[in-house]
Amino acid sequence: MAGHKGFAAIPNLARRDKARRGGQGKHPDTYERGAPDALGLWHDTYLESLAARNYAASTIEHRRHALKLFFNWASERDLTRAGQITRPILENFQRWLWRYQKPDGRRMGWSTQRERIGTLKDFFRWLTRQNVIVHNPASELELPRPEKRLPQDVLTPSEIERLLAVPDINDPLGVRDRAMLELFYSTGLRRSELCGLDLSDIHTERRTIHVRQGKGKRDRIVPVGARALGWIERYLAEVRPRLCLDTRTQALFLSGYGEGFHPDVISRMVRRWLSQAGLKRKGCCHVLRHSCATHMLENGADIRFIQQLLGHRKLDTTAIYTEVSIKQLQEVHARCHPTAQVDPAPDPSGESPQR
Repeated sequence: MAGHKGFAAIPNLARRDKARRGGQGKHPDTYERGAPDALGLWHDTYLESLAARNYAASTIEHRRHALKLFFNWASERDLTRAGQITRPILENFQRWLWRYQKPDGRRMGWSTQRERIGTLKDFFRWLTRQNVIVHNPASELELPRPEKRLPQDVLTPSEIERLLAVPDINDPLGVRDRAMLELFYSTGLRRSELCGLDLSDIHTERRTIHVRQGKGKRDRIVPVGARALGWIERYLAEVRPRLCLDTRTQALFLSGYGEGFHPDVISRMVRRWLSQAGLKRKGCCHVLRHSCATHMLENGADIRFIQQLLGHRKLDTTAIYTEVSIKQLQEVHARCHPTAQVDPAPDPSGESPQR
């Protein structure tokens, strides 16, 4: 019965027009392109130059969004040409970013502000090199100081088991969902990396997966635990053939449309599973990534192996997990601190504490 529920709607979903599957197409911009140094005129050329230099599509999209935010702000002040932009204007925009509030009332994070300002610095530096403007108004612009925050949402092993138990494995789609969760926790993959996996990337005999073009367009080989591999093999044998509508589709995990997943869809699914497990966490897919790294470190894994597993370019990025993992510090504290082994404070009534 559960299996019928999982697959009953798939044929109808597959026949739906792709244009009606949710989401909206991008609206054309209204940037001014009349003047030779119009910001909008050089917008597309700048983004094309990033693509020509092999920047990742996600990076280009982030740059596009950052420029859109500035262009709209500048347009409201009748600033449409690069020659009109000065350092005081950019500093004013930076202060506006600091005061900016999202629809939910929250302010923009410092890392996001750094990204937005960093995009402007690169854009105006590029305009200077293209001789569009003589002087770079963003050259002396100072980025906000970076914050050093620890991952707050690491799950305990028992909480991980509660999460993994959420998908209904009597439903074929539940088998697929369980396989995705197991792979997230076993390998610490990013959501985009999981969505990008193809059938040829799974090597069951070697118990590895090949992550192609991960963050920074870097490939890496990642080991997969026996339990996660078992769920993947079950999914491949029982579920994927029924989801696949076109034999040319190579994506490992398929949606009800017979296509690969979009990262945002995966995030919504994991967020829903966390809620169903009674785990109130702010993140979603990255919660499993943080948990994977922290649990391995607590069980004695060398930090350089964790760096390779997660695909971090710098060891400093991985070193944050040495501060998250409190287990080893607690053991040292209990062994070495003078008051860690003494008797507890006496009861106010004067009675000796029960042992």
